Amino acid sequence: MPREQGGICAEGNLHGIYLMFNASEGAESTLPRVIAGLAAWLQTSADRNADCAFNGFVAIGANYWDSLYPQGRPAELAPFPSFEAEDRSAPSQPVDLFVHIRSDRLDVNHIAATEVCRRLAGLAELVEEVRSFRYLDARDLTGFVDGTENPTGAHRREVALVGAEDAAFAGGSYIHTQRYVHNMPLWERQSLKTQEDTIGRTKVENVEYPSAAKPGFAHIKRVNLKYEDGTSMELLRQSMPYGNMQEQGLFFIACCKTPLHFTAQLKSMIHGDGEHYDHLLKFTQAVSGAAYFAPSIDFMEQAAGL
Repeated sequence: MPREQGGICAEGNLHGIYLMFNASEGAESTLPRVIAGLAAWLQTSADRNADCAFNGFVAIGANYWDSLYPQGRPAELAPFPSFEAEDRSAPSQPVDLFVHIRSDRLDVNHIAATEVCRRLAGLAELVEEVRSFRYLDARDLTGFVDGTENPTGAHRREVALVGAEDAAFAGGSYIHTQRYVHNMPLWERQSLKTQEDTIGRTKVENVEYPSAAKPGFAHIKRVNLKYEDGTSMELLRQSMPYGNMQEQGLFFIACCKTPLHFTAQLKSMIHGDGEHYDHLLKFTQAVSGAAYFAPSIDFMEQAAGL
């Protein structure tokens, strides 16, 4: 297996910085080498800052991939899926480059982000920056534990990384991001029972409802999907809360060996099963969405002629 970027399957952290760039006109001749060097530098930084569990990865926007790497395209790479129903939507805001930085030290993240921007100066414009944080015991700002269904151990790599099915891009991962803004005043006015029914879990103990007691509109019901043979459509979620006193929410990040799982889950949330949609969307709204591919380090180095 080619060397994957370490941040894709990394365990959780206390702090994150997400940087989104649009490439400058004509940068395609230089960017492959710079991006390969940047990915390698993030890996080296992970070793140098192992005490704070530093990790990161670089992903290329689906709409920009062919400009940067015209020699080949991941088999399933597609623009961010578009769904809309009534007042529910998943807006797309494609960008060219996504840099994911996380560790247990805010200062280390800041230093790394500064270096990323320095390396990309003149080649790409920073169009959005989001700083995230761990909330309590890995909970969303709604108060519920986030990522309970995440794969663990070696299974994280099995879920997140492309394998022999697309050998030229093995070790890479399909990445989808969404920035959700929560309506916290509205959420906090709801009864504990309404909140728990909306999620499909108890709030304090984090115990999932039995199947028979789980409402069709519960978030868990809408995103825990299976194939006809019973195989789960799993994602590795690297999401974290973000916010200030003016705006709060969740920066959602999904890593997977196929984009089909994310697309199916998003459709289920918005359109539902014909009767029920995800009632969590009554209290939060996605304001951006983008699709990327995070290639292996070996692919980036070969594409850059290194």
